[in-house]
Amino acid sequence: MSKKEISFTEGPVFQSLLRFAIPVLGALILQAAYGAVDLLIVGKFGNASSISAVGTGSSFMQMATFIITSLAMGSTVIIGHHIGEQKPKEAGNAVGTTIILFLIIAVIMTFVLEFAAGGIAHLLQAPAESFDKTILYIRICSAGIVIIIAYNVISGVLRGVGNANLPLLFVGIACVINILGDLLLVGVFHMDVAGAAIATVFAQFVSVVCSVVVLRKQDMPIEFSREQCRIYKEELGKILNVGIPIALQETTVQISFLVVNSVINQMGLMPSAGYGIAQKIVSFIMLVPSSIMQSVSAFVAQNIGAGKKSRAWKGFYTAIITGCSVGIIIFMVGFFGGGVLSSFFTNDSEVIAQSAAYLKGFSADCILTCVLFSSIGYFNGCGKSIPVMIQGITSAFCIRIPVSIIMSRLPETSLTYVGMATPITTVYGIIFFVICFRLLNKNSAK
Repeated sequence: MSKKEISFTEGPVFQSLLRFAIPVLGALILQAAYGAVDLLIVGKFGNASSISAVGTGSSFMQMATFIITSLAMGSTVIIGHHIGEQKPKEAGNAVGTTIILFLIIAVIMTFVLEFAAGGIAHLLQAPAESFDKTILYIRICSAGIVIIIAYNVISGVLRGVGNANLPLLFVGIACVINILGDLLLVGVFHMDVAGAAIATVFAQFVSVVCSVVVLRKQDMPIEFSREQCRIYKEELGKILNVGIPIALQETTVQISFLVVNSVINQMGLMPSAGYGIAQKIVSFIMLVPSSIMQSVSAFVAQNIGAGKKSRAWKGFYTAIITGCSVGIIIFMVGFFGGGVLSSFFTNDSEVIAQSAAYLKGFSADCILTCVLFSSIGYFNGCGKSIPVMIQGITSAFCIRIPVSIIMSRLPETSLTYVGMATPITTVYGIIFFVICFRLLNKNSAK
C-alpha cells in the first residue's frame, strides 16, 4: 500500500482518522465553494432574483449530487471491505461494476432532468421574479450531470482504498477553474445565472479530465484492468445493498430541505434570497461533520473487513469527541457572526438580515450533527445501511418538514424559527441511533 493510501487497520486511531479526514474536509470545502462562488459573484453583479435563482437551482443540484454520492458510498464501503480482507481482485471487480452502473445512471438522469426542469422549479415554489432563471440554471447544470457523477464516483473509489489526497487535488483544480469562469462569464460578459452554471459544469469537466490522467499513473492496492469494466452480479448486489438505503436516506433528507426551501419561498423574495445565502454558509458549516462521516465510514469498513470490531468502535468514539470539539467553535461563529458571514455574498442589508436570522436558529446543529453523522458513518461502514435509511426517512417526513411548516406559520415568525427545525430533527436522529446501538450490542452479546 502506497503512502497516499491510509491503512485504517493498524497504528494510532486518532492519527489515522485525522490524516484521512483533513484532505476529505479540504475537498468538501472546495466542493462547497462551487455553489458559494456562483452565489457570491452573481450576488455582486446581479440582483435579488438572480440570487434567488442560483440559491434555489443549486439547492436542487446539490440534492442530486448528494444522492449520487450516497449511492457511491456503497462502492466505497465494499471496496474498503475487500481492502481489509486483502482481496485486491475483488476490489477491482467492484470498481469496474461501479463505473458501468453510474454511467447508466448518468445517461438516464441527464434526459430526466432536462425535461423536468420547469416542473422542478414549480415544485420548489421559485418566486415569479426568478422562475425562468431557476429553470435555466437547472437545465445547464443538468447537461453536465455526467461530469458531476464521474467526479463523485472517482472520489468514492479513491476513498474506499484510503486515498483522500487525490480527490482534494481534483476538486482544487475544479474550484480554481470555476472561480475564473464565474469572473469571466458573469463579471465580464454579464451572463448572469447562465454564466454561473456554465462555469460550474466546465470546471468539473476539467477536474475529471485531470483525474483520469493522474489515475493512469497511480499504483493502488487493487487489481484493476479495462476488461473489468462490466457488471459483476455479486459485487453489484453488495454495492446496491449498501448504497440504495443510503441513497434513499439522502434523497428523503434532501427532499425535506427542498420542501423547507419552498416553504420559505412562499414567505417572499427577500426571505428566499436570504435563505439561499444562508444555505451556502450552512454547506460550509456542515463540512466538518460530513468529513467525519466519510472518514468513519472508510475507517469502519476496513476494520470490519479485517475483523477488528473493537478498533472500529474506538474510531467511532474518537470521531465524536473530535467533531464536537470543533463543532462548538463553529456554533459560536454561526450564532454570533451570521450577519458578517452573509455580507460576503451580498450588499443588500435586508437579505443579510434574513440570512443571519436563519443561521441563528440553525447553528446549534453544528454540535449535534457531529454525533449524528458519526453514527451514520459507523452503520454505513458496517454495511448496515437499513437503520440509516429508516432514520433519514422518518426524520425528514415526520420531524423536519412538519416542524418547518409549523415554525413558518407562527405569529410574527422569522427565519430563525424555521432554522430551528434542523437541530430539532438532529436530536431525534441521535435518539434513534442510541436505540439502534443498544439493539446492536444486545444482538452481539447473544
